[in-house]
Formats: sequence, structure tokens, C-alpha cells
Amino acid sequence: MSSPVPAPRRGPAPTAGPARFFVGPGATEKSMDFAASSRRLLGLLRPQRHLLIAVVVLATLSVGLSVIGPRLLGHATDLVFAGIFSRRLPAGSTKEQAVAQLRATGHGTQADLLASLDVTPGHGMDFDAIGVVLLGVVVVYAVSGLCGVLQARLANLALQRVISDLRRDVQAKISRLPVRYFDGQPRGEVLSRVTNDIDNFGQSLQQSMSQIVASTLTIVGVLSMMLWISWILALIALVTVPVSIMMATRVGKLAQPQFVAQWRITGGLNAHIEEMYTGHTLVRAFGRQEESAEIFREQNERLYAASWRAQFISGLMQPSMLFIGNLNYVLVAVIGGLRVASGSLSIGDVQAFIQYSRQFSQPLSQVASMANLVQSGVASAERVFDLLDTVEQEPDRAVPAHPERLRGRVAFERVSFRYEPNKPLIEDLSLVAEPGHTVAIVGPTGAGKTTLINLLMRFYEVTGGRITLDGVDVAAMSRDELRASIGMVLQDTWLFGGTIAENIAYGAEGATHEQIVAAARAAHVDRFVRTLPAGYDTVLDDEGVGVSGGEKQLITIARAFLVEPLILVLDEATSSVDTRTEVLIQRAMSTLRAGRTAFVIAHRLSTIRDADTILVMENGAIVEQGTHTELLAADGPYSRLYQSQFAQAVVEI
Repeated sequence: MSSPVPAPRRGPAPTAGPARFFVGPGATEKSMDFAASSRRLLGLLRPQRHLLIAVVVLATLSVGLSVIGPRLLGHATDLVFAGIFSRRLPAGSTKEQAVAQLRATGHGTQADLLASLDVTPGHGMDFDAIGVVLLGVVVVYAVSGLCGVLQARLANLALQRVISDLRRDVQAKISRLPVRYFDGQPRGEVLSRVTNDIDNFGQSLQQSMSQIVASTLTIVGVLSMMLWISWILALIALVTVPVSIMMATRVGKLAQPQFVAQWRITGGLNAHIEEMYTGHTLVRAFGRQEESAEIFREQNERLYAASWRAQFISGLMQPSMLFIGNLNYVLVAVIGGLRVASGSLSIGDVQAFIQYSRQFSQPLSQVASMANLVQSGVASAERVFDLLDTVEQEPDRAVPAHPERLRGRVAFERVSFRYEPNKPLIEDLSLVAEPGHTVAIVGPTGAGKTTLINLLMRFYEVTGGRITLDGVDVAAMSRDELRASIGMVLQDTWLFGGTIAENIAYGAEGATHEQIVAAARAAHVDRFVRTLPAGYDTVLDDEGVGVSGGEKQLITIARAFLVEPLILVLDEATSSVDTRTEVLIQRAMSTLRAGRTAFVIAHRLSTIRDADTILVMENGAIVEQGTHTELLAADGPYSRLYQSQFAQAVVEI
């Protein structure tokens, strides 16, 4: 089967100017529900829960060991400090005697400090004990680092699987979306959701999830150690937490809509770029480069402004948290020093507590600094979820119907259709195409000719009546079976990046080279392919550069030849080629139509004179039908169309 029929665009009319330039989604863009989207993101992680459990276990080990480190270093500091004190005390005396002597001489503060230390007067520094402690610190941090590396590796594996599954779900969703969705969406906007938004979501999740887990565990572990060392200092450190939460919440609410706008405008900008790139020839031909560039500049400025605001507002969070953390550090240092002087804490405990206070504020700052990543990722995820939540086309029946014998009889029985509920396009239309007959459909632009084909292919569903294939309602058949019996040659040829042979064999998987060549000969493709240096292995890009418009059309006809369809659809297949190529195409199509039910849409009435039935459509209704001779004799709409094309041309000549 050939390429799908592009349904007519029914989107909004241009806002101004003689040419339509897409400028992005309007006010209908749905605002982001951060909480609901975040919960849905967590649901995406559920299939990888086993890996994530391992990540949490390894992160707990890594954080737990790193939290023990400052406590061990504090113990080493106490050993050093005790060694310094013990060397200054006279040998042979006891600690109690030294403390009593200091109190007797009026040095009460030093006596309190000495009482809190584990010293042996005259003994000096215990290097063995210090070495054991420091070796323990090295081992603890080494194991912590190893667990951190393993945790990061497993987290990356889990997240890449999540993104891979999401891409698969989006691709599957696109295949289930109705043609109506793509008619109402600029291609660049859809591509932006499938590529940019998924990439941004993946990067945000990858950079933030492991850090959030580690930071959360660090906060819990450090807080536990702080409470163990001194609940008074721990309460002082906790005073700054509500302030930090209020700051993060406020900044987050201000930054969130800016990230939504950033990715919405990104989609609009991509749509404009894709549109201008696709139609760059027409843009140049009509001298609209300046207008296109101006729209780009406007969109780019809006994206710059939204991105700047989003990053600036979210960027305020980290310095704010750092300032609060520094205040916390000052309070802990001052009060901890007083507690050491009073003998309530050892200097090693205060050192460890200061390290813990730094570790406590650091994850808070890290979580705050990741707010821009999280908000940007959730904004992109929201756009992807919006695509995934789009209403799909109705699924095929569980037990689809099949014609007893495929002959190619197509009947439209009182068919009605409308793109919009209050705007009828086709009303109460009936026609029959007998097997092997050619039905030509003519009429002015917008009469509903291509819509008939879209309804036959079930790209759109009828709103009234039914269409049957050999007596079976096509709505009861599976779409794949229905479309497999229909071959199409369209006015807008579609070739993908690949060889000529691959393009011809697109609809016939497993076709041999001999079959491809036979189809090419029947469609008059072989003659020009033989002149190319690489022959059938000539590589075309997706625009078909390297072959002419008529040659591209012949390739699509060869594609239809190869699948040998039961029903053939020819939609203005010769409207954009020269006269000589048109003759070749007409010959190829005449051969292709032989023995098949064919629907031919044409503006050039010379191409459909030999049709078995000619339907004349106006405003979604059949106003005339018959053979070429009968319709000319009737002197109706068909005759007027015919005269406008030929009689007027003769007069002018």
C-alpha cells in the first residue's frame, strides 16, 4: 500500500496577513498540575521498583557511612586535643588531681574543659589510637564512595529504562491517534513533545532523582547524629528548616508557570522552524523571509524571556538557602563554643556537629537548587502526558467482520459526515462502485472529494449512514485488513530516506528484486532508473531530491503496482507534472486500474473521460452522475466544468 492520505487541515484560519505562519499554542494550553504530574511520574518508576529498592539500599549504606565519618574525625580530634593537654600535665598525677589544682588556682573554665577529656597526665599523644581512627575514616569513606558509584549506576539504568518505556508508549500512542489530531496540530509542536520534552524530562529526572534520594537520606542521618551529640544544638539547627521550606515553596510557586511557558513556547518555536524549513522555497518565492524572521525573533524573544525568568526565579533558591545555612553555622559555632567552654561537650563533638550542620544545610540547598530541574522536567512531562491522554481512535472490534469473498464492491449508503458538530460537510450521500469499475469524482475545491476517500480508509469515521465493502460495514472490519486491500497514489508524493528499490517495496514486505523491477517497468520507472549511476540502489532523501516530481509520482505508482491492491485510489496524481510525464502516468494508471475498483479524484477532466461512472460533487453532495457522454448531454454542472476547461481555452487561442 502506498502512503497514507493526508486529511484536509481544519485548523484555525490565519490571524492576519496573506500567508499563514504558526505562532504557537494559544490560551487553550492547559496549566500544569504539579502535584498530579509528580504522582504520575512516580507511577512511571513502578516497573523498575526492584532496581530502585537496590538504589535506596546502596544510597542508605553510602549516606550512613558518610555520616559516621565526621563522628570518627571528631574522636580523632579529641585524641589529639587530649594528647596536647596530657603532655602539659605533670607525670605521675591523676586527672582528678589536675582538675582540682586548676579549680584551686581560679581556672574553673579550664578545669571544666579538662574534666570532659580522656587524658593521662604526662602520657602525651597516642599516635597508635589516632592512626587506627584515621584508618577507619579512610575505610568508611572508601566503602561509602563505592556504594555511591553502584547506586548511581543502578539509578541510571532504571531511569534509562523508564525513558525507553516512555518513548515506546508515546510511539504506540501516536499510532493509535486519529488523523483528526494531526490535522489540528502543527507537526513541529508534535515533534517537540516527542523529542525535546522527553529528552528534557529524562535529563531532569536523571540529574535530580539520585540527588534527591541521597539528600533526603543525608538529612535523616545527619539529624539523627546531631540529636545524639546534642539535642540543644540540634534544635538550634532545626530553627532554620521552616524558613528554608517557606523560601523553597514561595520561589517554586513563582518559577513553576515560567517553566510551563518556556516549554510551551519552545513547542511553538519548533513548529514555526519546521514549517518555514519545509516551505523555504515558497517563503523565498513570495519574499516572506523578513516576516518569517520577524516571527522567529518574536518567538525567540518570548522564549528568552520565559527561560530567563524561570532560571532567575528558581536560581534565587540556592543563594537564599546558602544564606540561611550560614546563619545556622554561626549559631551552632557560637553556642557550641560556649558548651565546650562549660565542659558540656568535647571539642571533637562540636567539630563533628559543625560538620553535620554543614551536611544538614547542604542537602537542603541541593534540593532547592534542583527545583529548577524538577520544575522544568515536570513541565515537559506534563506536555508528554497531555499527548498520552489524547482521545484515541475507536479500537477495532474484538472479533472483526470479514467479507466472504473480496471482489471490490464499495457502497456508500446515506453517508453523512462533519468535521465540526454544527458544520455539516456531507449529508445523505449514496453511491455504488461495482467491482472492476472506475469511479471518477470531480467538483470544485472543498466539495468533499478527498473526504470521501478519508471515510473509505477510516481515517475519519462517518457520523451517519455506513460504507460497505462487499456487503460488510467497513466500521466492523479491522483497519489493517481494510487498508491492506486499498492502494493509493496521491497528489503529494511521499518518499522516505532510502533506496529507490526500498521506496517501491514500502508496502510489500519481502518483495524480491525481480518483483520490484517488474512493478517499476509497469509504471515506466525502469527507464529512468537505468540511467542513474546506482540504479535501484540510488539513495533518496525524505524530500526525494535527485528525481523530478513526475519521477517521484511514477515511483509511488510502482509502489501501488507491487502490492496489487483490490481497490485503487488515485487522488490528483497528475496535477503537478508536465504533459509528457502525464501521458506516462496515465498509461501506468490505466494498466494499474485494469480489473480493479478504482476511485479517481481529478480536476483535469481529460483524464477521466473513460471512467465507468463520473460523480459531480458540490457542497458535500452528489449533484450529477453518469458517463462522460451522458453528463455532457445533460448540460449540467459537469458540462459547465468541461466547458470552462476546454471551450474557453479554444476561444482564447
